[in-house]
Amino acid sequence: MDNRTKTFFSFSLLAAALTTAACGYNQQSRFQMFFLPPAPRASAAPVELGDPPVLSTNAYLDDVPLLNTVLTSPPRRGRDTGLVQRADQAFQRGKRYYQSNDIAHARTEFDRAIDWMLEASDQNQVDRQDLEKKLDEMVDNIHRYDLSGLGASAEVQQAQFEKAPLEDILPMTFPVDPRLKDKVREQVAATVSQLPLMVTDPVLGYIHFFDGRGRKTLLAGIQRSGRYRQMIQRIFDEEGLPPELIHLAQAESGFIPRAVSYKAAGGMWQFLTWRGQQYGLLQTRYTDERMDPEKATRAAARHLRDLFNEFGDWYLAIAAYNCGPGVVEKAVERTGYADFWELRNRGQLPIETTNYVPIILAMTIMEKNAAEYGLEGAPMDPPLEYDTVDITAPTSLALIADLADAPISELLDLNPAVLKNVAPEGFQVHVPKGTGNQLMATLQLVPAESRVSWRMHRVAPGETLASIGKDYSLSPTSLVAANKLEKPEAMEGDRLFIPVALRAEATAKRSAVRATAAVHKRAPAHRAAKPATEHASANSVATRGPAVLARRALP
Repeated sequence: MDNRTKTFFSFSLLAAALTTAACGYNQQSRFQMFFLPPAPRASAAPVELGDPPVLSTNAYLDDVPLLNTVLTSPPRRGRDTGLVQRADQAFQRGKRYYQSNDIAHARTEFDRAIDWMLEASDQNQVDRQDLEKKLDEMVDNIHRYDLSGLGASAEVQQAQFEKAPLEDILPMTFPVDPRLKDKVREQVAATVSQLPLMVTDPVLGYIHFFDGRGRKTLLAGIQRSGRYRQMIQRIFDEEGLPPELIHLAQAESGFIPRAVSYKAAGGMWQFLTWRGQQYGLLQTRYTDERMDPEKATRAAARHLRDLFNEFGDWYLAIAAYNCGPGVVEKAVERTGYADFWELRNRGQLPIETTNYVPIILAMTIMEKNAAEYGLEGAPMDPPLEYDTVDITAPTSLALIADLADAPISELLDLNPAVLKNVAPEGFQVHVPKGTGNQLMATLQLVPAESRVSWRMHRVAPGETLASIGKDYSLSPTSLVAANKLEKPEAMEGDRLFIPVALRAEATAKRSAVRATAAVHKRAPAHRAAKPATEHASANSVATRGPAVLARRALP
């Protein structure tokens, strides 16, 4: 790759990485507060993701072409036509090398694909804009694989967690800009909100903070919220909650599904273990449903509804969500005041709780007056879309990634509740939209007891059963047996099941030299977990026949 190409490619990857109530509205008494049912809203059109190409829906059950092309170019004449085709083929080869952890060859093929697309663009001035658009799409797709840790076949032993972004500012107060008071009062007077809004000094202090030093934190949360906003509002509508309560998730975690606090609260809605269990969020050795955005949102909505039913006041309910209903109940009993601001002024609530409610009000006011605070049109991540499948046996996440033909980053985004590299029996796994039926059909070909260890490999150009077996420390004979091949040969585009043993068994059998080679090929430790899926018969491979399903029909 020449210097011009390398510079362009590096710049493109960097670009892809970066683009990722009236004033004085009085809080009513405990038994007078009410809220309007959620107003109907037009559903937002789903944002299309620029995903790497996926397999056709019947790829494992019918004959399909050798290549799933990433580019759908109109017919062209001249040398650029061949360049585009060669670029597409190189991209597909790079993907296959990624899946088999051959990173060096993958990078070479991706570089070739970019070089050929650049050359095609230079040679065809008429269609240059179209070619450059396709080049950008290819670069974005390659970058997603880079972000995923170089391939969908990585394995991880432990999930990574993040600190809740606003945890450190909860004990803090901020100065009030005197110029804000009248401005914010006018904004609130013109704001329609199902959550009552009040303008107080603590609220003004946090508006001042988020409009200044805390702006990056606010914008980062708004951007991440795009992934979950549609889902959250749907659940709030179903549970009858004010939509403004979505800002609790921003205050709790910044919409980070694996956020963990110093008090061991976890997930986007920051449930403690026992409280999560109270609302059906289970934890196992392999999963933590507090980290599941949809399940945790449903639990949070029901918890908030219960708190409002108890206190009859949204501010007290929000405070109780933060510090626990028992703390708020005792504060009310001690003072005789069922009013958040009175309890705050009397010092009857934890310092974090006294700031928690103003933070949520500040974010609500700012988002409802986005243009006034430069937030209008703030970028949001596209909403996550997925199919949900139930698995009936412990299943390796690496196998699911192979079958979904998706980078691990996408699978992790869809399944933050999966903590290790195996999804347990009975767990519901989210897979890329449109792949659920395909995964279910293919998993039926894998014996239930083998799903924690087996892999799938797509045969790349020039590969043989011998070379594939060497990569996985298997003999060609074992590949022939596992896939019920009529002939001991592999063809480009075939998908082969790889009957690898569990790591503990393999380690016991390998010699020191082979173990060293296996470690060299193994994915880097920083790669994160993949999801799993589905449903199968223990004897399905033996009874149904070949797993070389891309080119050969089942018997």
